[in-house]
Amino acid sequence: MKKLLFTALAVFAFVSVNAQEDESSALSKGSWLVEANTGFGGGATGAAHRSTTSFGLTSIDGTTIWSIGGEAGYFVMDDLAVKVGLGYNDFDGASSFSYKVGAKYYVASQFPVQVDVTGASGDDVFGDESPLWLGLQGGYAWFVADNISIEPGLRYNLSLNEDFTDEGVLEFNIGFALHF
Repeated sequence: MKKLLFTALAVFAFVSVNAQEDESSALSKGSWLVEANTGFGGGATGAAHRSTTSFGLTSIDGTTIWSIGGEAGYFVMDDLAVKVGLGYNDFDGASSFSYKVGAKYYVASQFPVQVDVTGASGDDVFGDESPLWLGLQGGYAWFVADNISIEPGLRYNLSLNEDFTDEGVLEFNIGFALHF
């Protein structure tokens, strides 16, 4: 009887400790997310008119396009973060700035799904038109530590400004996120 009582007490203690860890998880309400992404894909046309808050480097026929940026988010509820992002893009000497506003939800605390709006400004790059994109993204969050995740995924950018372009851009992303 003592062994049974001791075993039940040990199991209860173990479950209680795990429940406390889950309450303070990286994806819980009140936590912060800082993220950097790499973007691959889109081809020549995608690279030429993409506005981005990710790290990227493309060189096509002697034209070099690079970008640097990052995103931050706040978890307004468990598994749901509201995000903003900023980026700088250089199109072979002409520059633009990008912005992003959106939300990211972790389905089953493991599969991130993101919806956002991304835009850019830069008269010497885009002329009178301003690119505006609706981004849809899904992937997998691999937590290599309690507060660090690597998040590979697919992203589709749908143009919201038909005067600028009516093409969409499909990308493969690898995200690196710190959770606080």
